[in-house]
Amino acid sequence: QVQLVESGGGLVQAGGSLRLSCAASGHTFGAYAMGWFRQAPGKEREFVATISANGGTTTYADSAKGRFTIAKENAKNTVYLQMNSLKPEDTAVYYCAAHNTGSYFLARSKTYGRSAYEYWGQGTQVTVSS
Repeated sequence: QVQLVESGGGLVQAGGSLRLSCAASGHTFGAYAMGWFRQAPGKEREFVATISANGGTTTYADSAKGRFTIAKENAKNTVYLQMNSLKPEDTAVYYCAAHNTGSYFLARSKTYGRSAYEYWGQGTQVTVSS
């Protein structure tokens, strides 16, 4: 069982930056692929960025490419989402998610879609004002 706690959300003006953090409990963080997803009011939860368990592979939504960076620090059981050049349309609750990839090297080198993630945090609100 993994527990995820997000932090770092808040109110920022358009063009500003925020760094979200997600701290995970447990002793096998290195086996977990991690993802960030977001949900705006009245919309479906959508993929933002994912990172492989070993941190070597990342995938971004088109809306995040060039502006957001996902990073994983296994020694601190933490995954980050650095968000730059924020836009009002980035306003949403941001969720961290974890997927246990097991012990196989290839599985730890891959990123995964939303349906693969077993564990989810409670979310952190990001509001970007125009």
